Amino acid sequence: MSIFSKEVTERVLAHMNDDHGADNLLIVRAHGAPEATAATMLGFDENGSDWRVAAEGGEKQLRIDWPGAPISERPQIREQVVVLFKQAKERLGIADDPADSAEGGEATEGGEPAEADAASDHPHGDHHAHGGHPHGDAKHSYRRHPDGKGHHGEPAELPADAPFSQVIRTKSWMWHSDSEGADFMASIMRCESPLADYIALVAQHYFLYIELEAASDLLHGAADEQLAAFDPPGLRRIATLERDLEHLLGPDWRDQIQPVAATAAYTERIREVAAAGWLPAVIAHHYTRYLGDLSGGQMIAKQMRKQHGFEKSGVEFYDFSEIAPLGAFKNAYREQLDLLGERLSEEDRERFLDEVRIAYEFNTAVFNDLAAAKAAQS
Repeated sequence: MSIFSKEVTERVLAHMNDDHGADNLLIVRAHGAPEATAATMLGFDENGSDWRVAAEGGEKQLRIDWPGAPISERPQIREQVVVLFKQAKERLGIADDPADSAEGGEATEGGEPAEADAASDHPHGDHHAHGGHPHGDAKHSYRRHPDGKGHHGEPAELPADAPFSQVIRTKSWMWHSDSEGADFMASIMRCESPLADYIALVAQHYFLYIELEAASDLLHGAADEQLAAFDPPGLRRIATLERDLEHLLGPDWRDQIQPVAATAAYTERIREVAAAGWLPAVIAHHYTRYLGDLSGGQMIAKQMRKQHGFEKSGVEFYDFSEIAPLGAFKNAYREQLDLLGERLSEEDRERFLDEVRIAYEFNTAVFNDLAAAKAAQS
């Protein structure tokens, strides 16, 4: 029996079968049914997906395992379909086309698309909603769409009383932007990148979390238990990043790393938010980073263990065993978001959502800069 609800299953199947018929056909042809003339996704669970395949000789059913099985979160469905699609193109010798609907990158919590858009969104079928390179005035470079709208279209309408966590997750799917750096994360997820790419990513995380966790101290200094609940013991990452970097680079690792321009701009934004003193904005960045680490980040760790033989050292950043089980923690975190949403005015809810959007745009800009730095060295 699938761990995913009937509602999620129906939405994913409708999207895949109504909007991605050609992609479905490529996936089944490359994963066990080269004779297929049509394909329909029938269902899925934590370990894989089921398909009905039509061919000249009749119909049959096909089971395709998820490359990153097992999965447990709805955004991971999209991630796994993206990987299957990329694998299909590679196996069938199909060149990349910028118009393809199923493209990928590093997955994050808020990247879950409205209506369970399983194969077209960023972590990521990115589309160039925001663009731009992370140089110049950081306060303006990443804010091309004040309404949060790109060419993805509008998210599904939500009821007026929808929980705030659901509002965040539904609206944030369109804030991932297509970028030249999308392949940087996609290659890491496919275990095709050299170790240096992963080390570069870890280094940027270090600079980001220095600022994020300094800002998060404010949640505990506000004498507000509801705000402090977002940042429990065991969540902080600085110590794990320091150990990972020492393992990856040696004892002089601090002398070997520096932030790319986008990371510097990102950290500046976090400092500005903290200095302004409006703590929901701090939580917006906190949510975007940590829920991503607890979701798609777990797949990154799995792929790095597979490719580079890491056990704990090197991927300790993604080890949240102190707050396990992760599913229960994420549900509790979303409940805290719902409570926060009840306390915020409509104007402040929009302000919070805007800060989440800004965080996603900075995240994409970091990937852009990492890709550019890599290209400059080749």
